[in-house]
Amino acid sequence: MKRRIVMSMLAGASLLASTLLGAGPARAADVPAEFGTDWHDPVTAAPPVPKPGGTSCEVTVARAQFRDFTPYRGTYTPPSRCGDRWSKVVLRLDGKVKGRQYDRLGYLHVGGVEIFRTSTPQPSPDGIEWSVEKDVTRYSDTFRSDQDVEMLIGNVVDDTYTGVLDVKVTLTFYRGHPDGTSPDRVLTPDGDSTLTTPRNSERILAEVYATGSGGGCEEYWYLSVPDPAPYSCKAGQGPYREVQISVDGRLAGIATPFPTVWTGGWSNPFLWYVTPGPRAFDIKPITYDLTPFAGILNDGRPHRVEVSVVGVPEGQTGWSTPVNVLVWQDEHRARVTGKLTVHRAGELTDSSAYTPGSQHRVDTEGAHRLTVAGYLDTSHGRVTTTVSRSLINTSAHRWTDGETTDALEATWSDDESVTTDRRTTRTHRTYAMDGTTTLGAGDRLRTVLTLGDRATTVASVGARRTAWSRLDDTYTGDATYTANVPRDQRHAVGTTSERYRLYGSRGCYDRTLTVVQGVLTEDRHRC
Repeated sequence: MKRRIVMSMLAGASLLASTLLGAGPARAADVPAEFGTDWHDPVTAAPPVPKPGGTSCEVTVARAQFRDFTPYRGTYTPPSRCGDRWSKVVLRLDGKVKGRQYDRLGYLHVGGVEIFRTSTPQPSPDGIEWSVEKDVTRYSDTFRSDQDVEMLIGNVVDDTYTGVLDVKVTLTFYRGHPDGTSPDRVLTPDGDSTLTTPRNSERILAEVYATGSGGGCEEYWYLSVPDPAPYSCKAGQGPYREVQISVDGRLAGIATPFPTVWTGGWSNPFLWYVTPGPRAFDIKPITYDLTPFAGILNDGRPHRVEVSVVGVPEGQTGWSTPVNVLVWQDEHRARVTGKLTVHRAGELTDSSAYTPGSQHRVDTEGAHRLTVAGYLDTSHGRVTTTVSRSLINTSAHRWTDGETTDALEATWSDDESVTTDRRTTRTHRTYAMDGTTTLGAGDRLRTVLTLGDRATTVASVGARRTAWSRLDDTYTGDATYTANVPRDQRHAVGTTSERYRLYGSRGCYDRTLTVVQGVLTEDRHRC
């Protein structure tokens, strides 16, 4: 991208819905010829969080105006009227900002546990409002006692960047019987990356809110090139990234990071003013099943649980990787013993080939496999868990001198299989990015971009399928503006669309949004 023209400047460090604010779809006659000084409030096509009926209680967790890098600090107290067992807990962020501002990255910690990571939309001069919901029931253990709260959306406010981020975050507790899927304990490693799990742990998951950010090249890690290539963002081997987790120095899990595009990404904020890219407002954690290591972790001693990112040049910052460890306990046994029986890591493939020419090109191929297995002697017998994960990344990056044309076509796949005795869950994740930015005559900058977030999950017992789901969240955008001129002279035009489809054994959801020059022109439900 032509980063000296427009650059996303993130700072700091489940299904979601951004509530639709404002009027419904406009008529074609009401669409302006170009972007004005105001546009529709941000909205995504993702479904809202389903909410049960009955008694509910709302607690305000944070209320702050972020204008610098000072965290909000407060306290959380459980809702007295809704008991300490809930059928669901829903987080909601409501925000507003006006003026001029970059996109910013933020987090929310309750009792040291990261329960939410987000980024912000870029405002219109007249101001915007947006909201995000997230199901946070899995953190119920944390919510049962008084806790310290810390929240930060790092921001800069000065004579040029005037937007103050005014946000409120609430938790709504729905009183009722828990469904039994939430963990008994939620732990975080100490400052030295160690933690001690309960000695009767029978299932252990780690989740990592991994983001490449900070305004540097790791914000665009998927576009980085090896050292010989003449490009503005270089990274030794190239763009392959892999988020690894280890237990006591031994590789315990591998994963592909999602290639999030923030709301200033690809040098063109007009792509994102109303419709953000997938996951931009609710950054999902990577989840690793560490149950095969439970026999090691259950010895009552502290163990190191550490995260690293493959491909980041030595000494270069830009990645944040906070860890939560979710633990399910055997309520009928004080200690559960076991053993790691299989640890088979394939060779990591990571190659980027540079081809010079009038159009420079870097072709990248990366792949890695890991299989781990272990057993636990629980109160209900010996249970064996096998986890296999396979990662593949291919990309073709093409650009001209001066980066006046810059294009990327890339796919990432992350296949995971978890088998516990005869029960197996297989998940096939595919992420896709296909885009081109071109700076043409008169400094007209055009970006055409398609993003995909797709996943298929199948659960089975033996050969019998018991549940399945398929997600396809596809974003497309085409926006043009005049660069290197004041805001009111950009003459920007743009059309963006998002279609979010989720269907399977639990039903169907299918919604499409289309935005033209900042005006919502289509909001269509198909299910």
